[in-house]
Amino acid sequence: MATDVKASIKKFEAISFEPINQVYLVGRVSSLAVAKELASGDKVVEFRIVIGRSQKSNRAKRSLDTLDIAAWSAKCRKTALALKVDTWVEINGAVRRRFWQAPTGLASRWQVEAEEIIRL
Repeated sequence: MATDVKASIKKFEAISFEPINQVYLVGRVSSLAVAKELASGDKVVEFRIVIGRSQKSNRAKRSLDTLDIAAWSAKCRKTALALKVDTWVEINGAVRRRFWQAPTGLASRWQVEAEEIIRL
């Protein structure tokens, strides 16, 4: 029996996984997009969307998640700036952690970096 377990462990260890950082979101725009130019000269447009959580949870009150979206490409920046509050959108992208120097020290936050923004 121990030999079978060892063989199973070796087989599992031999499997290689490719990391995947891809998100697909459908939500409602909750804030107007804001264009920023960073010290590096890079341009980004940021906005937020609200997504309701699944009804499958046992909570009596429905919960919402608010997610920060960053649009870096020219096409995504243009689309983001044209969005109005309460517009439904589909976001395809990846989760990123951003770091910057704040007055109190190093700060960070999580964002979804939009690769595609589609108005629904």
